[in-house]
Amino acid sequence: MKIGCPKEIKPQEFRVGMTPDAAREAVAHGHTVLVETKAGIGAGFSDADYAGAGATILATADEVFAQADMIVKVKEPQAVERKRLRPGQVLFTYLHLAPDPEQTHDLLASGATCIAYETVTDARGGLPLLAPMSEVAGRLAPQVGAWTLQKANGGSGTLLGGVPGVAPANVVIVGGGVVGTAAARVAVGMGARVTVLDRSVPRLSYLDDIFHGQLVTQYSSAGALAQLLPTADMVIGAVLIPGAAAPRLVTRAQLKSMKPGSALVDVAIDQGGCFETSRATTHQDPIYEVDGIMHYCVANMPGAVARTSTQALGNATMPFMLALADKGWKKACAEDKHLLAGLNVHAGKLTYDAVGVALGLPVISAAEALAI
Repeated sequence: MKIGCPKEIKPQEFRVGMTPDAAREAVAHGHTVLVETKAGIGAGFSDADYAGAGATILATADEVFAQADMIVKVKEPQAVERKRLRPGQVLFTYLHLAPDPEQTHDLLASGATCIAYETVTDARGGLPLLAPMSEVAGRLAPQVGAWTLQKANGGSGTLLGGVPGVAPANVVIVGGGVVGTAAARVAVGMGARVTVLDRSVPRLSYLDDIFHGQLVTQYSSAGALAQLLPTADMVIGAVLIPGAAAPRLVTRAQLKSMKPGSALVDVAIDQGGCFETSRATTHQDPIYEVDGIMHYCVANMPGAVARTSTQALGNATMPFMLALADKGWKKACAEDKHLLAGLNVHAGKLTYDAVGVALGLPVISAAEALAI
């Protein structure tokens, strides 16, 4: 199979879909790897690194898309990239279709087979291709939130860990999954007073155990969050519903109950955001203010640490990428129900229920798609 890896074109996106190590593995399996020139430069990988791994370097993205049987990316394809897709071609990347009707309609029109990293599952009910980026985004959230709280950036001027004689900041993390746990690890390490909300009592018990009482766990409800907002210096939204739009947890009216200059960090912004006042921003212009509350809503947070993110994502996607290349998408998905769960679009049909519900579009089952 010819596997194509174009350079990411979303603003301030420095990650790349394949590492040189992944390219080397694919070549060893007998496949041809086509990499757009300078695709990996933002993550610290040169064309020579890819060439040394056996990949072929192409001058333009048009050539990569035209020649490849499967496109491996990081971010959802932008409008110009969607026009390059064709029937029978496989796209393997993050899609986040639920809050993005324009992308969904373009992918349906393309006729391509689109497999989304974020809906591939594992035997434990986890999301193995979302987890590494959730780890990165979670660990970044308290860092960027601490930066947002600085006075020069519009924040309240509160130091997350405080100093002797001055109380640390109160950090509320909504969601105790992979993102929330990673965020708690860093926030606790920075000396903040941390409260984690979650609706799974076993998960709260797990967090209480691994953090040895260094944070407060609380069962999540609208009332519990409303009680915590007036004293919170930072709220990190870390709630994810696989493949669906994120729930709205904090309303605009509730911002008035918060301290001026407090920070909202919305890690769920790729899925539409979990605060009513969230709107996607970029690394170039990451924060904005609504009713005196600072919002950090960068839609591709892991892109800020592109090398770590690329390596972590590459480790997770490699076995699935090789299965798709070795067997073809139909056989690979037929043999692996967890990979089949990643199928979102095929031959002009939507195949993921949560996206259909979010966008009001008809859906066929992934099993039905295998027969097309």
